[in-house]
Amino acid sequence: MTAASTKERVLISTHDLPKAGAVRASFEKAGYETELVTPGEQLTPDPRAVLLVLTGIGKGSDTELARQAREDLHLPLLAISVGDALPPALRPGFDEVFAASTEVADVVLVGRRVIERRKLREFTGIIGQTDAIQQVLERVVQIAPVMSTVLVTGESGTGKELVARGIHALSPRRHEPFIAVNVAALAETLLESEIFGHEKGSFTGAIDSRRGLFELADGGTIFLDEIGEMPLATQTKLLRVLEQREFHRVGGERTIKVDVRIIAATNQDLRQLVAIGEFRRDLYFRLNVLSIELPPLRERRDDIELLVAAFVKEVSERHDRPFPGISPEAMQSLVAYDWPGNIRELRNLVESMVVLSPGRVIRPEDIPDEVRRGRGSSLLPVPMRRATADGKAPTLRPELEFVFRTLVELRVDMDDLRREFETYRRGGPVQLASGAVVGRVVGTGETENGGIEVAAYARDVTGEVEAERDAAAVLEPAEPIGLVVFRPGMTIEDMERQAIRAALIEVRGNRRKAAEMLGIGERTLYRKISRYGLEA
Repeated sequence: MTAASTKERVLISTHDLPKAGAVRASFEKAGYETELVTPGEQLTPDPRAVLLVLTGIGKGSDTELARQAREDLHLPLLAISVGDALPPALRPGFDEVFAASTEVADVVLVGRRVIERRKLREFTGIIGQTDAIQQVLERVVQIAPVMSTVLVTGESGTGKELVARGIHALSPRRHEPFIAVNVAALAETLLESEIFGHEKGSFTGAIDSRRGLFELADGGTIFLDEIGEMPLATQTKLLRVLEQREFHRVGGERTIKVDVRIIAATNQDLRQLVAIGEFRRDLYFRLNVLSIELPPLRERRDDIELLVAAFVKEVSERHDRPFPGISPEAMQSLVAYDWPGNIRELRNLVESMVVLSPGRVIRPEDIPDEVRRGRGSSLLPVPMRRATADGKAPTLRPELEFVFRTLVELRVDMDDLRREFETYRRGGPVQLASGAVVGRVVGTGETENGGIEVAAYARDVTGEVEAERDAAAVLEPAEPIGLVVFRPGMTIEDMERQAIRAALIEVRGNRRKAAEMLGIGERTLYRKISRYGLEA
């Protein structure tokens, strides 16, 4: 078999022959094999076919080629119209539609990315057609060819390792090792030895020298899952690997150089860990060169039916079990559920339904009560503290840790507010978050209790009110103006009350939008509104 016969093949229709010729030449220049197909031609299965490009569509042309490619060959479709856009009736089923004036190079660029996304889905098993997952796939395709470090974030069960494997599979390192290590699964005393290796006699039980995972991954990719759980001492060594591409084994003196691409993943907010001193700031910035954030399953509900179908097919074949199917009402229950465990939880449920199938179509009453009634896990969205090296239990309950992390996040936000307020003090323009009042600072001073007094000339945007207001009027106004400013002596609760009040003003009392703006749940917002007396 010649090398040429292994090339991926792009099919190009001859609806518009001159355009088809230009597209063909450009795809061949990009390294693809091409084949021209006529509008009435019957397409035959071809394992090398990866894309169909329809030229000159939209002027009475038949779409039989598109139907064959989509339904029989399962090929992605691009279309170039005869005018500015493809008629709406022809849009469904196409991955991209181009106006006739589009540069051929742009068509090839999009075509290449569509092909890479398809290969990525086939290799990793990432399934989905929603915009959220398509953006993730596009990001992977863009990131894969370069050598930069990648940070993958997202809740547990969203498929972070699949994304890491996809990046490796599409990279120039695809033929070199891919090694995955779960940092949280290794004891703190063993983690450094596992990652960097050790020399004979470096510690009790080290009866021989051993290469670490970085040496084993030399030339390839290493995936560090749950990077937020890494001890500070090991973080320092990892930073040296990122900066110098070298390290020492535990107990060793020889410098070992490696060429490894690092992909890290976490379900935690590393920015918060940096703020409380549990993660090195410099390491965070070295890891976060390129980033991918995976959406939770509740934000891509339209993909749930596709995922269920794929999991049913996989589990049925693996266990050799027939599966009668799922009723529309039962599927609606699955779509409506929030899936706190994300794709992992969905897959486990599908496997249990297939294995324990009652021999008939699954109905809503066959689905677990917590899923059917939408009563998901009540676990707080923060990880519990790890046990200390001596095996003692965590000192903080999850509820207290959640409160603590929330306070830390507010402190970070307050620092930003403080910097903005200092700008206002220096006479900069005052633009309120709600847009209700604008003006300029005309004087500042210090009050007897150490507070900051500001005289501001402000005008309502309606032009009905003009007045000078002192600090009290600006910071605690009688009328809602949506301004949040920190003063010495204020408590976290004072700031939180002002932030909630400003958000409600901004969205004109819409509590759902206010909760989204503040990054908290609606029920939490309702409790805080009642607590602070903001019902009006």
